[in-house]
Parts: sequence; structure tokens; C-alpha cells
Amino acid sequence: MGSSLNIGAPVTRRGFLASLAAGSLVLAARVSPASTLLAVVGQDGSDTAFEPNLWLSIDPSGAVTIVTHRSEMGTGIRTSLPMVVADELEADWARVTLRQAIGDARYGDQNTDGSRSVRQFYEVMRVAGAAARTLLERAAAEIWGVDAAECKARLHEVHHAATGRSIGFGELVARARTLEAPAEGELTFKTPAERRYVGQPVPIVDLADMVTGRATFGIDARREGQLFAVVARSPVLGAPLKSVDDTAAREVAGVVDVLTIPGYEGVHGFQPLGGVAVLANSTWAAIAGRKALKLEWGESDNDSYDSEAFEREMVATSRRAGTSWRTAGDTAAAFEAADEGSVHEADYYVPLLAHASMEPPAAVAEVTVDEDGKAIRCEAWAATQNPQAAQEQVAATLGLELADVIVNVTLLGGGFGRKSKPDYVAEAAWLSRATRRPVHVTWTREDDIRHDYYHTVAAVHMRAAVDERGMPTAWLQRSVFPPIFSTFAPGMTSPSDFELALGFTDVPYVLPNLTVESGDAPAHVRIGWLRSVAHIYHALAVCSFPDELARRAGRDPYEYLMELLGEDRLLDLEGVQYPNQGESLERYPFDVGRLKAVTKRVAQMAGWGRELPKGKGLGIACHRSFLSYYATVVEVDVDRRGALTIPKVWSVLDAGLILNPDRVRAQMEGATAFGASLALHGEITAVDGAIQQSNFHDYKVARMYDSPRAIECEIVSSEALPGGVGETGVPPFAPALCNAIAAATGVRVRRLPISKTDLRWS
Repeated sequence: MGSSLNIGAPVTRRGFLASLAAGSLVLAARVSPASTLLAVVGQDGSDTAFEPNLWLSIDPSGAVTIVTHRSEMGTGIRTSLPMVVADELEADWARVTLRQAIGDARYGDQNTDGSRSVRQFYEVMRVAGAAARTLLERAAAEIWGVDAAECKARLHEVHHAATGRSIGFGELVARARTLEAPAEGELTFKTPAERRYVGQPVPIVDLADMVTGRATFGIDARREGQLFAVVARSPVLGAPLKSVDDTAAREVAGVVDVLTIPGYEGVHGFQPLGGVAVLANSTWAAIAGRKALKLEWGESDNDSYDSEAFEREMVATSRRAGTSWRTAGDTAAAFEAADEGSVHEADYYVPLLAHASMEPPAAVAEVTVDEDGKAIRCEAWAATQNPQAAQEQVAATLGLELADVIVNVTLLGGGFGRKSKPDYVAEAAWLSRATRRPVHVTWTREDDIRHDYYHTVAAVHMRAAVDERGMPTAWLQRSVFPPIFSTFAPGMTSPSDFELALGFTDVPYVLPNLTVESGDAPAHVRIGWLRSVAHIYHALAVCSFPDELARRAGRDPYEYLMELLGEDRLLDLEGVQYPNQGESLERYPFDVGRLKAVTKRVAQMAGWGRELPKGKGLGIACHRSFLSYYATVVEVDVDRRGALTIPKVWSVLDAGLILNPDRVRAQMEGATAFGASLALHGEITAVDGAIQQSNFHDYKVARMYDSPRAIECEIVSSEALPGGVGETGVPPFAPALCNAIAAATGVRVRRLPISKTDLRWS
């Protein structure tokens, strides 16, 4: 199949129509999954039924073009959603071309994060493909003078079995485009047995270009006459620029200009941080010029931020009564009635984490200005997960209407949530307006790590009273962290129900007396979402604590966990503030039986219960996140000096219907590697408000020597509604690893990263 990213020719509504051969059949579906309303767009590109969002077209040659509106950063989503359209259409995949959508509200939500692309758009894509197929079958029936029910599309043709006739899609375009759109109840969809692409390991369309260097990422985007820019930003969030001496910078060969970007106003949100930009005829010259700058920064409210002192404050807060979010029974009375020796407490801690994707943020913007230097239009090319947010921020930065900003989406060299925050796109736009030339902004690795939207630091306190079998009679858990919404609301210190619902208020265990609380903490850096978000620290605590209780009671951790999960049931969360990823519990109930099933299966795969010598151990954890169910067993080998290796990891995923199993397995393997990096090494620290890490030498990711030697993944076959995949495998990895270390050495790790803990044993 030929794919076309074509960043020089963005897909606009009219441009898309104009680019097609005369007489093309263009179909569109409203973005609401509940709607099957469709419109046929005429040859002149006009439609009168409603203003649709365009998804596919068929031209008289039979070529099919499908618009893909999500961002490709390694998950395969740019391929997987079009597979659904092609499947229902009965298109020949080799005759399908993809076109990347610009940021446009008519495509619905384009923010490629939250593991929700398939969940939100599977039904939309089915409708688009099935409606097109229906029109083609009706067109063939009219041509042949037969009942439409006797005509069936198959592999880019419509067939009439009774007479053996067939006709290609392209030959049907002229007739099909004269027909009325099918009504909602007239569409039929393929059964699982009839699917041609969905459920199959279809290679991603960009693979050949990626491995041969032809693919266009944000760092590769080019416009004629563009300048290259890097920006010097304050080492402390919110510190203003007091003075700048750019004399030496301007003398660097290749430097064209040095400009001061104003600091942000009010809450930072996605605004540019401000600073001093060096513009040059190459990125290398711009970086050299920035090194020659002499800068002085003013004072900030965050100057006193010290991560070690802040950790102590947060842990102390987690041990005090907080805001209640979920209760069952009478926890206080149960603790009061418990014997002193039956109460166990533990404090877990996860530090600030950086996204550190392989491709740092990058964008190029070209602003058109009037004779007074006022912006009248902007077009950007960016490695962005959220082109609509980029469009909005650029418009706000330049004082433009949304319609005057076009954001083209390139491929992304990783994202993990960082690239849904478009400050870097707005920087490029601001500099382009100032210079009246296209400007390519590059964030170096140091920029990316020192000025990230960090995954928040968190302290979680756990407390339980247990009976004679070690099972909880009372359970208290309290989470404390600077909230994501501090990025958007000044002074926000309290976590939201959204963040607490990520693996905390929905604790699935059978607990007669339960209290779930939170505490407040201020933010001193920009806080944002990172792959798996609050599930990372919540799963560490909620999945490690049962292992602690089991070992304390002398019981097998797997058997203990299964008993703690209780009977197969739908978790009762009535009265709990529980967004459930924006889905209703009726559509996506919390099915404890599915969680237990993946846990049982992964234990079988790992050979749970086998005897292992001292220094070797297995750890298990299970967790529901992003509406999917995941269980992991980690095997560790720790020598007497405390050197840790991970021989093997087993994982099982139940995410409902799977579009592309090859891409899902890759996400499972990638989640394991990502989880290993965070658990073993991930830590951002601050002194006097400034971030101490700068590159991979001091913000380490898992290398070959400490990565899992083998990863075995299994996907549950299911026709349930699709859940999330990209983030689901991360949360249970760290607790499973820590549980395995405890089994191997007796050392209990409660604070990440593990590299800070002495694992030596005797």
C-alpha cells in the first residue's frame, strides 16, 4: 500500500476534494459513534445535507483514499483505524492510500493520548466503511437491474452471485455518487469471521520509509528560506529575564539574529516559557550562539524548591488525614479494634519523571504578516500529538482566529504525552512572525529534560489491619501529589477526581472497611501527563502492598492476591467520583473476573510456584487501566553484591477487540521497556528550583544490560468493546519488579528508582 504524508500539501476540506479526480465518490461520517448519518459530496465539492467530516474517497480508477486523523508515534494508529474503514468497505489494502489530516475540529478529538483512539473511533470508522460499501452495492444493483441484497462487495469489486457478474469500485463511482445516503438502520457490519484486516498483523504503512530514512518527522520538516532556532530558558520556572548580553552570540558564524521571547502571563498552560532565542542558518550554529549568550535571571516563587525537602514534606502529608474520596464500613473503628501487631503500614514514593522521547519537541512555522507586521495567517508543521491544541495555542499567541492557523502533523519520534503540549509550536510561530521568515524550533535533549511538563512526584501511604489469615479487616490508602491541573489553574494543589480515578479510588479488592483519601501538594515545575499518568504511582502502592501483606502472613502472594480480588463480579463504584475514562460503567464496567483471568493466565505462563534459589524470584501484579486488564510476572536475578538482572517478563492483556495484534504486542513489549526505565532509573531532582538532570548520562533509560532479556506476551481473544493498549502495560511492571526483588532478596523497595536502593543480601 502506498502512503503519503506529504507535509507540503495539507488536507483541507476543499483541497482534499480538489485533489481527487473529477467524479470521485467522497463519503463522510459524523464523528459521533452513535451516528450513521452520511452525505455524498457532489462533483463540485458541495454538500447540502450537513457539514461532514471527511474520511474516505474513491476515484474512477478505483483508488481509495482514507484520511487518518490521529498522530503516528510508534503505536501504529495511523494504520490501524484506516484498516477498519478498508475492512468494512471490502477494499483491496494494496489500493488504499492514506492522507494525514490537519488539525480540524470537524474530525472530532485528534488528541492522540489517553489510549483512546480505537475506543473513540472504531465505530466511526466502521460506519464510514460500511456506508460506502452499501452505496457501491446499490449502484451495482441499479446498473444490473437486480435487488441490492443480491450484490455483495468483495475485494474492491461488487459481485452478483446468481449471474456471476462483477464490477470494480471505480466503475461504480458515477452511479454511486447520485444515490441517497443509507439510513442508520440500513447498514450491516462484518462478523468476526468475515473480517479481512481487523485482527490481522498488518504492517504499518510508514514502515519502509521509517527504516530507510525517508519518513518526515518534526525534526525533518523544512520550508524554503527557514531559520533554525534554539531558545535559552530560565532554569527556574517563572524566573524573569533581567539582562542579556548577546554580543558574542551574534559573532558566531551562521547566527542571523537574537530575539527575546516574552515570559508567559498568568498560568503557564501551553504558552511559551519565554527566553532568548538564537536564530541561525543551521541548528548547530544556533546552539553555538546560545552557548555564547550571557544571561541573568530574576527571582521566582520556585527558587526555594528542593526535591529532597519536598519529598519529606509530601511523605509527612501522606501520613495525616486528608480529603475522603471513597469509604466502606467503618475503617477507624476497625483499626481501633485491631491488635497492635496486626497493623502494617508502608510509604511509597515516585519522583518527578521526564518524557525523554527519542525525538525532542520540534516544529516549523511560517507566518504571513501584513505591512505593519501583524500576523494574518500561520501554517505549522509539527511533531504533535494534538494538532487542535497546537492550533488553539498558536492562534492565542499570534492573536489569530482558529481558521487562520493550519497545523500539519508529521510523524513523531515518540511522544508519551509530551507532544500533546504545544508550547514549542507556539515558539516557532512567535519567532516566525518576528522574523517574517519560516522558523524551525528545535529543543535539544537538555532543553527537553530541564523544561519538561514532568510526570508529577507522588507519595502514597498505605495502612492495613489484618486477621489471623493475614487478610485485611481495615484498609486505608492516601495519595499526595501536585496535580496536573496546576498547569492550567494558578494555586491548584488538590488532586482531581480524574487523577485519583486512575488506579486509586477504583481499588478492586474485597475490603470490609475501606478509606481512600488524598492530600494537597503545590507544584514548583510544569506538571503534565506522561504515559499511564497517575496509574504509575498508584499501581506501585496498590499492587505492592498486598504482596507485603502476603509475605508478612507467610502466604503465597499469587494465592493471596486472588483471594483479595474476591469473587468474579462487576465492581460496585456507586457514589464514587469516577470518570471511567469518560465512559459509562454500563458500557465499560469494571469486571473483576477479567482482571482475575489475566492474572491466572500470566501465573500459568510463568510457572508460578516453582522453587527458586536465594537471589532469584518472581513477582506478580495485576491492574486495570484505560478500560483494559493487564497482569505481569517479572523474574529477577540479584547477586550478593546487589546487581540486578531481569531474565524474563510475562504479560497478559485483555483489551477487548484488537485491531492489529502485531502492533499491540509491540506496545506490550514497549510498555515493559518503558516501565523498566522508570522503575530502575527514572528520577528528576531539583535544587534551588533548577532541574539537575540534562541528558541520558544522568537521566538514564534502561540499557541493554539491565533491560529484560526476554518478554513473552499474550493477548486475550475478545469481542468486547475495545479498551486502551498503549499505556496499560506500564503500571503493573514496577510493582511486579519490586515484588520479585522482595521474593529474591527479602529487600522491599518502596521508593523509586530502584537504583537508589541497596539490594545486597547474604
